[in-house]
Amino acid sequence: MTATAVPGNLAIRRMIQPFETAIPSRGAWQLATSVLPLIGLYVAMYASLDLSYWLTLALAVPAAGFTVRTFIVQHDCGHGSFLGSRRANTWIGRLCVPFTLTPFENWRAQHAVHHRISNNLDRRTGGADMFAETHTAREYRRMSRLARLGYRVGRHPLVCHILLPPLVFIVFYRLPFDTPRHWKRERRSVLLTNLVLVGMFGLLGWWLGFKAVALVQVPVIALAAIAGIWLFAVQHRFDRTQWYRELDWSPVGAALGGTSWLRLPKVLQWFSGSIGLHHLHHLSPRVANYRLQECIEANPALRECRCLSLREALGASRYWLWDEDRHKMISFRECGKTRPNPEP
Repeated sequence: MTATAVPGNLAIRRMIQPFETAIPSRGAWQLATSVLPLIGLYVAMYASLDLSYWLTLALAVPAAGFTVRTFIVQHDCGHGSFLGSRRANTWIGRLCVPFTLTPFENWRAQHAVHHRISNNLDRRTGGADMFAETHTAREYRRMSRLARLGYRVGRHPLVCHILLPPLVFIVFYRLPFDTPRHWKRERRSVLLTNLVLVGMFGLLGWWLGFKAVALVQVPVIALAAIAGIWLFAVQHRFDRTQWYRELDWSPVGAALGGTSWLRLPKVLQWFSGSIGLHHLHHLSPRVANYRLQECIEANPALRECRCLSLREALGASRYWLWDEDRHKMISFRECGKTRPNPEP
């Protein structure tokens, strides 16, 4: 977006405000078209185990898609935007837990921090936000060789986008490792979520067999985690992402400069709850996912942002460093080819 095309903060607020009202009937429809097909697919997957495991794995693909869609429902409940009632948002968010394996209250608080510090170089936290965060080229060059190797291995596409995402949902979300000690309710939500999951999978295992449960559940959550975290990461870390120091940072600047509009095919946009309109989501998390498309259609000025095609997004995984001298994201290879300016 060019400087002349950026509407003022007040103008943006006026554009978006009419769409911040939840529509309960649309929320109920999205919930039904997310959870009910997912339950049906799980039933079909368990039934298919006696026929062919290849059929089971084939059914895991659409089941993962509906899991992502269910996570978007939980995500919007965390922002209080899915329905008009805070209590309804909280309970629906909790009811999504058995499908997403995500402790609702803890994730809600962590994600709120992400929105407050997104693309701010002076307020990076690491932890659960590592998929969207970056090091600067100077920081990377100051690392020891061993530290640089560890950083690069952890950010290799195979590790970062294939191996780690399932571990986040299956293992890391079971432990409040990056949750502050004084977040009592959030830490408690992790424990309660674990108890719910132990009870649910324990009953399923007793009824159907623990091997059958693993053969069905693991592929679904693994595929959903890979797709979901990739969607989150690529919209914060691509070649035209902008990062800011504290003095230059603003919520609007971070939304328009630091996030993208990922243009997905209609079917993928539907499964991902239009989260590809990520710049708009960061401008106002109060806009429910089912209203993002109509909001941008009604406001042409909001279309002037950093757009990514699906092809461009698939190639964005190599951008892991922010070059403060050139004000652009660069790859590890580019970092090795450039000579750093003297330290200020």
